[in-house]
Amino acid sequence: MPIPVSIPRLGWNMEEGVFVEWLKADGDAVKSGDAVFRLEGEKATEDIESLDVGTLHIPATGPKMGDRLPVGAVIGYLLQTGEAPPTGASPTNGEIEQAPPPAEVIENPPAVSELAQPLIPQAGHTEAVPALTAITPRARRLAARLGADVSRVRGTGRNGRVRERDIAAVAPPPTPSGDTIPLTGTRRAIAAKMMESRQTTAPVTLTAQVDATNLVNLREQFKAAGSERVPSYTDFLLKFAALALQKHPALASQWAGAGIVPATSIDIGVAVDTESGLLVPVVRNVPALGLRQLAEQTSQLIDRTRRGNLSTRDMQGGCFTITNLGAFGIDAFTPIINAPECAILGMGRIERRPVMDGDRVVGRDLLVLSLTFDHRIVDGAPAARFLQALAQCVENPAPWVSS
Repeated sequence: MPIPVSIPRLGWNMEEGVFVEWLKADGDAVKSGDAVFRLEGEKATEDIESLDVGTLHIPATGPKMGDRLPVGAVIGYLLQTGEAPPTGASPTNGEIEQAPPPAEVIENPPAVSELAQPLIPQAGHTEAVPALTAITPRARRLAARLGADVSRVRGTGRNGRVRERDIAAVAPPPTPSGDTIPLTGTRRAIAAKMMESRQTTAPVTLTAQVDATNLVNLREQFKAAGSERVPSYTDFLLKFAALALQKHPALASQWAGAGIVPATSIDIGVAVDTESGLLVPVVRNVPALGLRQLAEQTSQLIDRTRRGNLSTRDMQGGCFTITNLGAFGIDAFTPIINAPECAILGMGRIERRPVMDGDRVVGRDLLVLSLTFDHRIVDGAPAARFLQALAQCVENPAPWVSS
């Protein structure tokens, strides 16, 4: 039977993607591993490969560049020899064929007696909805944020339950000004992930001022030695964070419904500022890398990020994240956890300041580190011990750095 070609889920929070282009033409032979079409996901554009073989059939009403398609939408078929495309099931731009939606969790499901309550007509519809309506958790949160009356919303979910999209459909849109900037897919993804983090974690931020004088001197030695790739301060902190995470693995774990999941590898994300928004590529197995190797990998990864050459996989699987705003003159800030990770480290600028050394005033290079952690996973004392271990590496970096 025909094998559907559908829109995959490229990211943990992805609900839809933007179709970019077909990489195979209608009637082309497709082998397993062939790239069939290009899709813009949450924060990256990827070539989508086929897992099956056959001849590609693209309906005349198939997607065009720029079409927004929900995850699971069927956009074409792979046909075997002598096989005809399905009839009456061709997807169109206006009515995309979708895979069955996943089952939704009902928050406070109504009792049988509640379902028998009088029906309330909904404005603009002849149908009525139950006075007490089943609603998903995400829809309930959105309704509370927008002040929507759930009892007046007609649910499109199973058994009439109200879904997030139902609330969004009845919410009055904001009145745009003449200079309103349309949201890009990347901006929407960043916004969704930031809101998800704030709603699903218990964030606490600790800050510590660290003497980075020895670290500054060590980096100057790398410069004087004429190294091809002088490690950045972010590179040093990546290495030190990996060492501290090995001593305090709770900070590298993740929260799951059934318990806390420890990390299997110390893979650390680095927040990168790009023209399209904040992206977080992941450096794999940091403890195994020498500092020069780490600097080379980080440099290449940041370059690919800014050129838009990342895949979704490049931004997945991290157990910890580092973000550096020191170049902008920022001393301390409150970074937002890159969920589902436990913690994120914010780096401020390194600035020469006067400090007391006994009875003398001396100049020292000081750095402020800001650690935001999920208090559901770790308590304040373990998080403070992690930050203390990290500070010790910064203050005495030479023993921890191998070329």
